[in-house]
Amino acid sequence: MSAAANLIELAAGRAAGPDGYVRLDVGPEAWTGLAEGCAAGLQDLSALWADGERMRMALSTANRRAIVSLETQAGVYPSVSVYHPPAMRLERAMRDLYGVQPLGLPDPRPWLDHGRWLGRASEARYGFLPSEGEGLHQIAVGPIHAGIIEPGHFRFTANGETVVRLEQRLGYAHKGVERLLVGADIARGARIVGRISGDSTVAYAWAFARAVEAALGWTPPPRAVLLRAVMAELERLAHHISDVGAICNDASVLTIHARCALQREDVLAVADACFGHRLMMDRIVPGGVAVDLSSDGIGQVRGLLGRLEATRAEIQRVYDSLPSLQDRTVTTGVVSPELARQYAAGGFVGRASGRAFDARKAFPYAPYGELAFDLRTRTAGDVDARLLVRMDEIVDSLGIVHRLLDRLAPGPIANAPPPLAAGEGAALVEAFRGDVFLSVRIGEDGRLARVHARDASWFQWPLLEAAVEGNIVADFPLCNKSFNCSYSGHDL
Repeated sequence: MSAAANLIELAAGRAAGPDGYVRLDVGPEAWTGLAEGCAAGLQDLSALWADGERMRMALSTANRRAIVSLETQAGVYPSVSVYHPPAMRLERAMRDLYGVQPLGLPDPRPWLDHGRWLGRASEARYGFLPSEGEGLHQIAVGPIHAGIIEPGHFRFTANGETVVRLEQRLGYAHKGVERLLVGADIARGARIVGRISGDSTVAYAWAFARAVEAALGWTPPPRAVLLRAVMAELERLAHHISDVGAICNDASVLTIHARCALQREDVLAVADACFGHRLMMDRIVPGGVAVDLSSDGIGQVRGLLGRLEATRAEIQRVYDSLPSLQDRTVTTGVVSPELARQYAAGGFVGRASGRAFDARKAFPYAPYGELAFDLRTRTAGDVDARLLVRMDEIVDSLGIVHRLLDRLAPGPIANAPPPLAAGEGAALVEAFRGDVFLSVRIGEDGRLARVHARDASWFQWPLLEAAVEGNIVADFPLCNKSFNCSYSGHDL
């Protein structure tokens, strides 16, 4: 067994690239040591993916980031999840997609492959974990749900009404994103990436643009950078507001849900009027942005911010005055600080359990390095904490957008691309759910050779399984809404 390796020591003296990542080529022993180091809390695992004959890991500490590469032996490599369980689903997914074999993988079951892919058709049933014990029974939910939501299967083991274990089966929204991106030109790649998870289309587009720009030495103009952040904060506001309403709806407080639905519609309508698309899809592109914000649009956004603040304060007042609502949310669906740290949980899931991580602050990218805003955390780790973190961040985003608009100066919104060439780049962008990681490798022909995107949900879905244990079955929808993980962003 290798000794746990510290990323800081291993990367000492190595210069980071334009994207802020140090590149390291390691052998099996160092690879395994870094995996043990993740388990020991020496560094966080940010992503794990296959790239040709190599396996790659993105790792980070408080002030250091690296992409570590290992040459496989005919597709075989030492499993990371043997030592660090958060890598389990990543390794299973890469094995399904590319045939790479993690030696010692603790769970050999497929993950994205449901036995229906062309050339791999199989009638084998997925082997859910067995349940043993007096009085235990199973409840199967999904993959088709009562509402208009994405598909996922949830297998509950319960003792009466109390959940003993939850096991998820995802992958139903698999759409072959990574294969679609191979050989695509930059413009087509941007459109595909923007559709990985529609509710985070701005964040994904920004991550792709930053990764491509780092790979090619392509600098967007200052006005475009500010407009990117305006769009990102509007996206964050729309979905935090929607989530607050959805959580209250599952606790049967329909008035808050209705107010939040109206607020979200207000954000989307203003986004459409100002940027030409309700979700602002395809508005962030490599080199800048595709549409400018007019002086009239600035006025519309400022008016929106005023309306949101007034309604947010009222929603907060109503929430605080309803003990019956807090009876449903307080102490329900707890994620411990230890699990949040182990899984490097981002966004409101991590911050509600005391993990103070936000990509905008931890590894600031323009324009956030010049913007002062609070990093709000809670420690209870329950549904209530996840709702309150969202409410805190709504306040912060309102202030951020005001300051961004104050800084807008006339100028171009996009720069022409440099000559296309081979290159690599990566980016970490804070979406409303948490950090989105994206890596690109561009070939000699200027086309995309490999793109990998990792949604925050990869490290949040497993925590939902842990959060539900010990709660009653009827509280699962409330817990699930408080996480609001992405199916599409997870299923690639």
